[in-house]
Amino acid sequence: MTDVDFMRRALSLAAPGVGQTGDNPSVGCVIVAGDVVIGEGATAAGGRPHAEEFALAQAGERARGGDVYVTLEPCARRSTGGMSCADLLIGAGVARVVIATGDPHPFAAGVGVARLRAAGIAVTSGVMDAEARALNAAFFSRWDRP
Repeated sequence: MTDVDFMRRALSLAAPGVGQTGDNPSVGCVIVAGDVVIGEGATAAGGRPHAEEFALAQAGERARGGDVYVTLEPCARRSTGGMSCADLLIGAGVARVVIATGDPHPFAAGVGVARLRAAGIAVTSGVMDAEARALNAAFFSRWDRP
């Protein structure tokens, strides 16, 4: 399976939550070890917990060294457990994070990616970017400015 295949799965997890996550976008996350999905999740109704939290809880220790596919740049600010999703991924010891699209919020844009890279995690961005932006068009319309 390819990055696009796993990202397509993450997008399919996020789709049912559109319009149900309050001010937050609906995000999907898939964690893979080899070619096996070991954890997945989507942003909860109301916007918390975030998708990464669900996927990491499902994957447990198997996430170490794994690849993460997430439809939006992981947050760098506190989530429900007191840690940001970027920090949770770092703590889990994942090897690589594949992101569909960056977070357009002015306080968040690029911060999660920078934190992951500073921790030595490989980051790939832009996999199915247009699809991820279309999925959360209302969220992006609030922050995207020409």
